Amino acid sequence: MIRTLHVADEVRALAPGFGYLAVEAHGLTNGPSDEFSSALLDEAARRLVARLDGRAPQDDPHIAAWRAAYTAFGCKPSRTRNSAEALAKRALADGGLPRINRLVDVYNAISVAHLIPVGGEDLDRIQGEMRLVRATGEEPFATAAGGAEVVEHPEAGEVVWCDDEGVTCRRWNWRQGVRTRLTEESVDALFLLERMAPMTWDELRTAGTELAEALEKACPGARVEVGEVWAQES
Repeated sequence: MIRTLHVADEVRALAPGFGYLAVEAHGLTNGPSDEFSSALLDEAARRLVARLDGRAPQDDPHIAAWRAAYTAFGCKPSRTRNSAEALAKRALADGGLPRINRLVDVYNAISVAHLIPVGGEDLDRIQGEMRLVRATGEEPFATAAGGAEVVEHPEAGEVVWCDDEGVTCRRWNWRQGVRTRLTEESVDALFLLERMAPMTWDELRTAGTELAEALEKACPGARVEVGEVWAQES
């Protein structure tokens, strides 16, 4: 069963077009990037180029909607890009997409191919329930700087994902914390695919199904479950 996630009323009011789909996986076998995950990233970049057809990522209607949501909570979207836009820009650049590890490569490929923010959390490191809220500014956020782990705090009013221990992702889906990120030792994971209108629910489900199928191919024997779409009316 997909674990329960909570979206605060103040976030619902901020972005009425928001929705998400959760994919939960158990018994994963992660490891270094390999031929399979690298091929997924290359194919995703080709699909992105075809989708954009010469446009910049920020000119895609879905990315434009994310930019509007970022602006609504006081963030400058040209300086702090949502994860889908940031990955898309890297995919189009000369260096291409980074290779992180097999699981991160898989969900990054889905993000780029569908131009949708996708995140992956290590379920064994999540403390309590995950919530999407507007921060008070006091919540701890474990990140890395100069090769060392440091604790920062979000700005008051910033939209963040958090659990009982602190922030897991700042500025909605801009930067993931080090505490819950997927490593090569991760075996159980929660993946979040986040949508803004005008992306349709069917498009969101298609992306989630594709992610589940890729995880099953990358990790034979894993148990993968696709949840129900969470929408504002739910």
